[in-house]
Amino acid sequence: MEPLFPALDAAHGEALRFGDRSLTYPELASIAGSLAERLRDAGRVAVWATPSLETAVGVVAALLAGVPAVPLNPKSGDSELTHILRDSAPSLVLVEPGAQLPPALVGLERHEVDVRQDGVLRQDGGDHPTGTPGEPDPETPALIVYTSGTTGPPKGAVVPRRAIAATLDALEDAWQWTADDVLVHGLPLFHVHGLILGTLGPLRRGGSVRHLGRFSTEGVARELGSGATMLFGVPTMYHRIAEALPGEPELAKALAGARLLVSGSAALPVHDHERIAAATGRRVVERYGMTETLMNTSVRADGEARAGTVGVPLPGVDLRLVDEAGTEITERGPEAVGEIQVRGPNLFTQYLNRPDATAEAFAPGGWFRTGDMAVRDPDGYVRIVGRKATDLIKSGGYKIGAGEIENALLSHSGVREAAVTGEPDPDLGERIVAWIVPADADAPPPAEDLANHVASALAPHKRPRVVRYLEALPRNDMGKIMKRALPTG
Repeated sequence: MEPLFPALDAAHGEALRFGDRSLTYPELASIAGSLAERLRDAGRVAVWATPSLETAVGVVAALLAGVPAVPLNPKSGDSELTHILRDSAPSLVLVEPGAQLPPALVGLERHEVDVRQDGVLRQDGGDHPTGTPGEPDPETPALIVYTSGTTGPPKGAVVPRRAIAATLDALEDAWQWTADDVLVHGLPLFHVHGLILGTLGPLRRGGSVRHLGRFSTEGVARELGSGATMLFGVPTMYHRIAEALPGEPELAKALAGARLLVSGSAALPVHDHERIAAATGRRVVERYGMTETLMNTSVRADGEARAGTVGVPLPGVDLRLVDEAGTEITERGPEAVGEIQVRGPNLFTQYLNRPDATAEAFAPGGWFRTGDMAVRDPDGYVRIVGRKATDLIKSGGYKIGAGEIENALLSHSGVREAAVTGEPDPDLGERIVAWIVPADADAPPPAEDLANHVASALAPHKRPRVVRYLEALPRNDMGKIMKRALPTG
């Protein structure tokens, strides 16, 4: 089995940079290798996942030691943290020096990842094997990543080593990702996008990651303008970029020079795609994944960056759409809406301590039920139209995805933010409701204008029947709209 990080034994350039602090590959190998020796018998270890050099080193050390790491969101409340700690039962928590921990972690052994002392790297100078023959079995749990808990207490998805390797190698192919790439991002490190793709991805390739600490358009311009080649972000970040571009020529120049701009975790509105492309000549590519599956699809670097799609299945990933009876949908086109099911080496193994939930998550044949609804273009590109639980609206005999209506609304000049839901209707079954944050709060676009705009862009039966205006949409830490938190009535 190839080690997860072969570059630790071979590369010599910069591996990690957080702000003005950085580690080369030899430094990372020494420090993480030394910590790994102390973690080998630790069982599971929690990681207080601040956006810091220490978090990255701690996770790498746990993976080198072959012990599962449990990333903890520093913004989680005490009840959620208490649940995660009881469920995962870590033996200790890795933290950066001086970190203030909440009450839920009191009593758990604290181990400070002391990367620097008075500005000097701490190294013992010893050789620490980072790969074979000590590489664990591919099925060994690598990470236990907790879901967002929108339908109950968060579940711990057990991600094996082979899933991380399979996803990162599939993205190497799709994105033509090499050791020469320097990745910029400002994402949190407690989830798949920021930790696995954004931190472990460059380290597997032998490239470099520059973490902004806190996202800013100035930081993006600085890093992409000084040798970085790739940017990972979520739609909220790209929206801020699109808004800033007219007044920041250096940002436009830096983005124009990037090799690859990637968005994920939620759909990037088409109008932001178009604004960025018009200002920079570069198109953002989208990919689709989730905690349980890591990455499933992506627009390829050598393919068409088609706005509103998440591309094609990655190498090794089987993907199908099924109807409510579980029958595969073979038709393609905007009306052939079905649930995405996937299988492949990228999948998790189980929900920790939840055999019932694990069994329920899989259909016969090893297909994972994602709960995401999509359509496929004639050439196989996947277009996600929403979540099965909240975004599939059955109105007047039609199955309608909320996502395409949201994109249509966002193309209206009077709309800043939009969300679409369904609510019971005695005639239609469900009626389409649009939640709108106006571009000008003093002059919101009339409901009739919005309905006609959607009808002309999509189809008459997809127009919103009700429009409700808000000052802001409720969002989580990743910028995803929390539709369950929308006001009722």
